[in-house]
This record gives sequence, C-alpha cells and structure tokens, in this order.
Amino acid sequence: MQLTSPIAPESPRAVTFHIISTAFFTFVCYLTIGLPLAVLPGYVNIDLGYSTVIAGFAISLQYLATMLSRPQAGRIADTVGPKTAVLYGLIGCGVSGAILVVATLLSHIPLLSLCILMIARLVLGYAESLVGTGAITWGIGRVGAVHTARMISWNGIATYGALAVGAPVGVVLVHAWGLPVVGLTIVALAAMGYFLARLKQATAIIKGEHLPFRNVLRRVLPHGFGLALGSIGFGSIATFITLFYASHHWPNAAFALSVFGFCFVGTRLVFSSAITQFGGFRVATASFVVETIGLMMLGFAPAPWVAMCGAALTGCGFALIFPALGVEAVRLVPQHNRGSALGAYSLFLDVALGITGPLAGFIASRMGYHEVFLFASMAALIGVGLTVVLYRRSERAMGNMSVE
Repeated sequence: MQLTSPIAPESPRAVTFHIISTAFFTFVCYLTIGLPLAVLPGYVNIDLGYSTVIAGFAISLQYLATMLSRPQAGRIADTVGPKTAVLYGLIGCGVSGAILVVATLLSHIPLLSLCILMIARLVLGYAESLVGTGAITWGIGRVGAVHTARMISWNGIATYGALAVGAPVGVVLVHAWGLPVVGLTIVALAAMGYFLARLKQATAIIKGEHLPFRNVLRRVLPHGFGLALGSIGFGSIATFITLFYASHHWPNAAFALSVFGFCFVGTRLVFSSAITQFGGFRVATASFVVETIGLMMLGFAPAPWVAMCGAALTGCGFALIFPALGVEAVRLVPQHNRGSALGAYSLFLDVALGITGPLAGFIASRMGYHEVFLFASMAALIGVGLTVVLYRRSERAMGNMSVE
C-alpha cells in the first residue's frame, strides 16, 4: 500500500480535490443513512404498530451504536490508518442494508421484524463511526492540519447533503417498490464506495504516544457538550418531522428534511472561511442564536410553510457548530491523537442524537410534537451561553500567555 505525505500548501486545487474526494466517502455513508430516515419511523409506528417512543428509539439506536464505537474508531484511525477505518465502515453500511432487507420481508411478524431492524441500526451506527472519523482524519493527513476547518466543513457538507438527498429518494423508492428496495440500494452504494476507497492512496500513520481516551475526552468535554446541545435540534427534526407533518395532515414532510440539509450545505459553502476569519467560538455563538430562532419557528408553526422556514433556519444555524467547536477542540491534543480527539468530540453528537429520539418521543406522547421543537430550542439557547463562556475563558488564557 502506497503512503503519501500532505501535499504542498501552494497547491490549492490539489488541496480542494483531496478534501472533496475524501469527503465523498462520507457522502456515500450518509446516503445509506438518509435513504431509510424518513420512512423507518412510519414503518415502525404504522406498519409494525409500535408507539412513537419505540419509533424514536429505533432511529436513535443507530446513534447509540455510533457513540459506543467512537473510541475504537478513533484508535483504528490513529493506529491502523484512516483508510482502513473507512473501508471497514463501508462494509458495515452494506451489511446493514442486507439486514434491513431481511427485516422488511418479515413485517408480518412485527416483533421479529423490529428486532432485526434494530440489529441493522446497530451495524449502521458502528459503520457511521468508522467512516465519519476515518474520512476526516484521512483528509487532514493528506492536506495538512492547517486545513482542518475546511476538511471538517466539507465532511459535514457531505453528511447533510447526503441526508437531504437520501430522505426524499428513500420515500420515492418505498412508494414505487417498497422498503426492501431501499435496503438493496444501500448495499449497492456501499459496494461502490468500498471499491472507490480502495483506489485512493493511504496516508502515513503518525507515530507518537497515544493519550488514553479518557484524557482526550476530558480535554474536549466543554466543546463536546456544546455540540450535543446543538445536535438536539437536528435529532428532533430527523426523528419526528415526518410524524409532526402527518399529525397536521401537511404534505411534503420529507422535503422539510431536504430543506434542512440544503440550507446546512449552503451555509457551509458560503461561510466556509468564517471560522478562520472570526474564530470558532464567535461563529458557534452566532450559529446557536440562528438555530434557536429556527426551532422556535417550528415549535410555534401554524402552517407548513412556517415549519419549512423553521427547518431551513435550523439547518443554517446547525451548519457551523460542529466545525467551529471542533477546530477549537482538536487544538487541545497532539497531532498523533487527532483521530481520538475527533472521535471523543463526535461522541457528544452521538449521545445527543441517541437521547433525543426516546426523550422527544416521550415529550410527543405526553404533550405533542410542537413541544419537541420547543424543547430543542431551549437546548440551543443554553448553547449560546456555553459558547460565550468558552470564548471568554479562551481570551483570558491567551491574555495570560501574552503577559508571560
């Protein structure tokens, strides 16, 4: 296997090419996640006859698996290589699609179908962890740490762009041919991504003492908590926007996910240099404010167009939270612990999404779907305060260093 070093900083086209071509594997992974995202809650709730809490849990189980596997994914990326992590993850995506096919063919046995479906979600969650951490580490290793913010941003563009495309396509596939075809499509996409990833050059593994994961986790804890607060809004939309629309008999629920995704991608493209220009904490604070407003619009939405605007603003607000706080978090560890730092930081995204499904399902069952989004807006509002505190603490630390 041929190993490469970061390309020269005076090659901007090469930098962009390697960033985008590596983020492509994240796109493939999240396309396999997005395809069933808008149809699985309805399948569990309506076809299998289980409650909204169970429907939310079935979606969130994937994020629980991702959360539990983050430490291992980070270690694989740091010690075996990020390319290997991506290859393992794409295999997992394909396996999850095959298991999904089996689950849907057994829909006449609801409990068995649900159990097999949950196995598929667990496998997909582990695969997501490997590809997400591996692709970012692979890209940074190829273009250099100076482009960390760009690599994280493009990885997020690939992530939510894939979700935006995958959700409505999944609905179309189900309406035309049924849910088993979604599983077969996932297998085909994963196989394509795997063979393309094998053709791409690996990067050299950076040698050095690897910090225990708990030490890395402690360093990125405040930044990760901020990411978790911002992720609750996305989790609420991803899990319950379709049932929210259905409760009002509004059409085009899947397109609300698409609007969220497209606004997310657009914000990252337009404001890609904002983090470098203004700093991670300032950008994160502004992003939390926008996300809070968007979620409040969803919570009080009297009509579908208001809800769509709320989803759009939420996408705009959430877009830069991950890279803004992530850049600040990665700076806290040595270079050879970068994969572990990204894994530890991303862990908080998984925790938030894992908790959001059943918690939001409980809120929906007791109060209603509007309250789900109002709850998420309160979390984003707390995020505003947290990032302000982190920014002031960072400024004081830099001031003390200048005095010394």
